[in-house]
Amino acid sequence: MAGDPGTVELAIGGMTCASCANRIERKLNRLDGVTATVNYATEKARVEYPGGLDPRDLIAEVEKAGYTATLPAPPERTGEPGEPEDELRPLRQRLIVSLILSVPVIAMAMIPPLQFTYWQWLSLTLAAPVVVYGGWPFHRAAWTNLRHGAATMDTLVSLGTLAAFGWSLWALFLGDAGLPGMTHGFEFTAERLSGGSNIYLEAAAGVTAFILAGRYFEARAKRRAGSALRALLDLGAKDVAVLRDGAETRVPSDLLVAGDRFVVRPGEKIATDGVVEDGSSAVDTSMLTGEPVPVEVGPGDAVTGATVNSGGRLVVRATRVGADTRLAQMARLVEEAQSGKAQVQRLADRVSGVFVPVVIALAVGTLGYWLGAGAGAAAAFTAAVAVLIIACPCALGLATPTALLVGTGRGATLGILIKGPEVLESTRRVDTVVLDKTGTVTEGRMTLVETVPAAGEDPAEILRLAGALEHASEHPIAQAVARAAADAGPLPVPEDFTNVEGLGVQGVVDGHAVLAGRPRLLAEWSQPFPPELERAVAQAHATARTAVAVGWDGRARGVLVVADTVKPTSAEAVASLRSLGLTPYLLTGDNETAARTVAAAVGIPAGHVIAEVLPADKMDAVKRLQSEGRTVAMIGDGVNDAAALAQADLGLAMGTGTDAAIEASDLTLVRGDLTVAADAIRLSRRTLAIIKSNLFWAFAYNVAALPLAAAGLLTPMIAGAAMALSSVFVVTNSLRLRRFT
Repeated sequence: MAGDPGTVELAIGGMTCASCANRIERKLNRLDGVTATVNYATEKARVEYPGGLDPRDLIAEVEKAGYTATLPAPPERTGEPGEPEDELRPLRQRLIVSLILSVPVIAMAMIPPLQFTYWQWLSLTLAAPVVVYGGWPFHRAAWTNLRHGAATMDTLVSLGTLAAFGWSLWALFLGDAGLPGMTHGFEFTAERLSGGSNIYLEAAAGVTAFILAGRYFEARAKRRAGSALRALLDLGAKDVAVLRDGAETRVPSDLLVAGDRFVVRPGEKIATDGVVEDGSSAVDTSMLTGEPVPVEVGPGDAVTGATVNSGGRLVVRATRVGADTRLAQMARLVEEAQSGKAQVQRLADRVSGVFVPVVIALAVGTLGYWLGAGAGAAAAFTAAVAVLIIACPCALGLATPTALLVGTGRGATLGILIKGPEVLESTRRVDTVVLDKTGTVTEGRMTLVETVPAAGEDPAEILRLAGALEHASEHPIAQAVARAAADAGPLPVPEDFTNVEGLGVQGVVDGHAVLAGRPRLLAEWSQPFPPELERAVAQAHATARTAVAVGWDGRARGVLVVADTVKPTSAEAVASLRSLGLTPYLLTGDNETAARTVAAAVGIPAGHVIAEVLPADKMDAVKRLQSEGRTVAMIGDGVNDAAALAQADLGLAMGTGTDAAIEASDLTLVRGDLTVAADAIRLSRRTLAIIKSNLFWAFAYNVAALPLAAAGLLTPMIAGAAMALSSVFVVTNSLRLRRFT
């Protein structure tokens, strides 16, 4: 209700750069009692408003600033991968049309042999749609900014292209440029001529096409920011078998209500948060927790939606549905972390806030000066147009996208995916790296690490018989034993296989009555442990490993130790990260003992271990480090890492991890090799340095040439050539990234 204070999230439309977000934010914050944060990347405004203020007043205030605002519809679990592409289709179509039409215009203007009779009229025919249709987003944004007394890069693009196009129209229809046989030559000595024999259609069309390309690649990277939420929501089960009147009825999971009883068969996802009423099983929670060891559940135990039932049939009573579930809460965590990120405003936009008004003032001053000096209206306008064209930010528009394209292309060959230009700013400042344990530092799956035989027993025979029996089980620990046994040789087929819920398995293998599972299983069959096996079990527990006891024919024969092993390259990777000046921390939901063991193996001090944390706590751990003044990079792979990845100043996801983690991150390490993380940070820093040098030289070309244009020493044609030269320099400079190793 309008009378209640609260928080609302508005979807903002019409923003073209970070300065737009700042303008909307300032506009909303002028209202009494309103605190607003506008995020350009997610195109959302989070607004806290006082009682008595109608949220519709907030929308009206945004619309007064020249933008649109709506209350966003709740996200739907459509799972359609083409959705982000569809949103970019209009911009992509505009770019393709502009590129196809601009290439011949530029070629004819720059290559005299292509200038056939009446070539100028063909150039006009091709350039007109580019300037009008292709440049429409810039013209519309410039007009909106003008109405609100602001100027951005859109203003310069619109003014420069329209001035060049308008001058060309004047020269073609009222000057000498439309006459048959007109050709373009490069004159490096400016004369006080009317300028009516020159056209600048290539400048108008080329600038439009180049800036459109930069805008498209920026928009494509920005649109991917929201897909972390879609990846989280897609984890949920699509339908569920509900028990009604004693019969199972298949319904969409969205129709579940609290109190419903539903059935989960082996291999199915649990539809929503609930409590087990009947049955027992092992539940794979790795999609949410990232931890590989399944959790044994039975009547009375709580289960979480989107986790997978690995074993027996369960009957679950729903306790939380919809927005109250743990999965939905994690989705909100990711969204809040993304919304709370510092708004990184591109350097070009920041400088253009001062540069654009200065250029416009200089163009007007140039026009007035030459008119006052008696040089004639045409000569005065020629100089003013030259000022606008030389200042037109073609190279500025290319500075970021070209370096980003080359850098990301090189990164892809090295197994590194960079999301966008904002990422690069973060890598320069990072001084702390937080590593998730499971799947990042460790393999992320259970592996047999040791076979401990009782006195006089053969380790190979222990593994062979236990592996044959465990091969019939789907439990991840059993599968680890079975894989190791199969690698050692062929396995016999067990008889009378039985799964003993919560304890292990039993059966007959090669005529032996074999037991494999918890030590308690062997104790129930009166197979006591000799001292050497008791020590092996105690040692396994002390190092947070899992001990599988094996016995047959009335005796305990050995212990198989299973654990999530450290990746071979993790220690090298931690050393590389240290060499970049980063302080490593280990973050895990696992217990303290296991975490310290892994940390010691890879060279992370015990004081830098943060263990036994829930998914929400992982984000809080990152926040805590940030509150100490650290700039934090987070490397993870599980859904439980998604919120922390989004909260971190720089998020790096392992490509072997979940989609939610990858989408919430800034950098993705395709190979799942932690050593690539150091390469990713080095490549990002190098790409940022190239972008900054591009921006510097793009401005340097313009600033150095502006006084010459204002003095009438540059014709618009030379101005266009200088602008093209600055673009060539920027592209060539960006290509240096291809040699990154």
